[in-house]
Amino acid sequence: MSNLRDLATENIEQLVAIGERFKIMVTGYSMLPLLGYGRDVIVLRRVDEEEAIVGRVAMFRSTDRHIIVHRVVALEGDEVIFQGDGNPYQRERCLRNEVIGVVEEVIREDGRTVSCTTPTWRLRERVWLRQPTVVRRYALAIIRRLANCKRKNRG
Repeated sequence: MSNLRDLATENIEQLVAIGERFKIMVTGYSMLPLLGYGRDVIVLRRVDEEEAIVGRVAMFRSTDRHIIVHRVVALEGDEVIFQGDGNPYQRERCLRNEVIGVVEEVIREDGRTVSCTTPTWRLRERVWLRQPTVVRRYALAIIRRLANCKRKNRG
């Protein structure tokens, strides 16, 4: 099974480009608190070249071929600038045509599907992103500790 998953992940650009929706487990902390490590599955869809993506959570491949899912914070010409919600200090860049897709839905641990385009989701994003960096920093430290304790108790 993991070989099939690795193969699909390696070809994610082609799958999304032909219109396939792609599901993948969140495996990092950089998008906390909206997307959680090991608890959420994201559903991606193709993004059109003309589509407005600033503010959306999107996927791209880093120069070292790692898949990264972060929020689009700005466009500078053909460059897209990304930043993780849980990492307000680091930014990444890629070309617009290198954006693989946008996150359309999140499947929560309990099986609920949450659309990333609803007013409730957008409100959560705005509330979190408008917090001062110092508040986000301490809140993230607590959230990470709780997530680690929960994972240890499960496994």
